[in-house]
Formats: sequence, structure tokens, C-alpha cells
Amino acid sequence: MKKNSEKLQLSANKLAELPFRKLVPNIVTMMALCSGMTSIRYAILEDWKKAVLFIFLAALFDGLDGRVARMLKASSKFGAELDSLSDFLCFGVAPAILMYRWCLFDLPKIGWLFCLLFAMGMAMRLARFNTMLEDDTIPPYWSHYFTGVPAPAAAAMVIMPVMLSLEFAEAREILRTHLFCSIWMCIVFYLETSCLPTISLKKTKVKSSMVIPLLAVVGIIGHFLLTQPWLTLGVLTVIYTLSIPFGILRFLHDKNEYLKQEEKNAK
Repeated sequence: MKKNSEKLQLSANKLAELPFRKLVPNIVTMMALCSGMTSIRYAILEDWKKAVLFIFLAALFDGLDGRVARMLKASSKFGAELDSLSDFLCFGVAPAILMYRWCLFDLPKIGWLFCLLFAMGMAMRLARFNTMLEDDTIPPYWSHYFTGVPAPAAAAMVIMPVMLSLEFAEAREILRTHLFCSIWMCIVFYLETSCLPTISLKKTKVKSSMVIPLLAVVGIIGHFLLTQPWLTLGVLTVIYTLSIPFGILRFLHDKNEYLKQEEKNAK
């Protein structure tokens, strides 16, 4: 009993005072969550540009919180759970409401169904991702790939018609039709919940000779983001979507190479 009370007292002391660096990743996650909520607000107000902008801002914060946690050695179970909940709001709920207010709100009876479908798919995708983090049986050739389209990419894909319509007004009549948007949301639902391998850049290594050209490309993209944001974001999303088949082919190649190497080692 005495040992248990000492442990409880020690835990209470740890909760009473936390180093500020432990809070920084959670602060970044909360900024992502606030961005997602703000996107919903602007979607309700029919301010499409700001609604799209805040979803991408949430994606930016989402990409930073994990890196900040590793850099500051402040990773925690609480932070991981908070990040997952934030991702569902920012990349599941906010894009669904944006698409509903932008196009599907006046589709009789079933317009909301497609938005629910996308949000449910995002919840399942995030739940699967969380369970796979604790799976030690995943083969090594999966290390450079996600299972299905990751949450921020799926959010960007599903709102791609909005981005393109902001740049190409003449194509708005097609992009904003009930048929196109409902079919597109079903396609993204399939991609986010599927087991298709999609490329992950987290562990990708860049050759030293390619650093300067890569930085130049990033600088050019940054310029276009500032001067033509909707066209740039739309084109980048289209390029990512078109890259999915190439990611599958690369995965099959890596898998075959791994199996060949395992076969040689077995001999």
C-alpha cells in the first residue's frame, strides 16, 4: 500500500509541473484543430477561399506537430490521441461540410449522404492508422508507403473541385454539378479506406547532388503559391492524384525485390 501511494504521489507531482517543451507539440496540434474549425465557419459563410485556405493551414500544422514532438523529445500518448482527433475534424469533418455547402446542400435527400460517407471513411482510415502503429508484423517494404491515401491528401483531393473552380470559372458548371461531386467523393472515400500503397516521403533520402535543384523547385512552388495559390494548390493535388498508380507500381517493384532477397538469404 505504501509503495502504491508513493507511485500515485509521484504521478501527481509529474502532472503538477510539466516542462513547456512538452506542451509545444500539443499547442501546434490545437492550432491545427482551430484551423479546421475556422474552415467550417467560413464554409457556412460561403467564403470558399478562406475555407480552403484554413484546411491547408491545418495540414501545415499537422505536418509540424509530430516533427516538433520528435525534435523536442516531447512525444506522448496524449499528444498522439489529440493529433488523431484533430485530424478527423480538420480532414474529415471540415472538407465534408465545405463540399456540402459548396454543392451538395441542394441535392434532394442524398446530398448529405456523400458527406457522411467521406467523414466515416476518414474516421476508419485514422483508426486503422493508429492500430498499425502498434503492429510489429508489417513487412519492411511498407516503410516508404502509406496504406491508402493519408488524411491531409484525402482532404485536399476531395476539395480539389472547389480549388479548380476558383481558378477556372469556365469549368465551374461541370465541377460544381451534383453528379461530378458525388462521384468524386465516393472515389476519394474508396482511396482513403483502401489498402492501396501510396508513397510516403517521411523516410525518403535525397542525394546530395539533388539538394540544390530540389530547393530551387520548392522556391518556384512557393512563388506560385503566393501569386496563384488556387491554381498551384489545385495542380499539386492533381499531380498527387495522378501519382497514385506510379506509387503502386513502385511498391510492387520494392516488394518483389524484397522477396527475391529473402529467397536468396534462405538459400
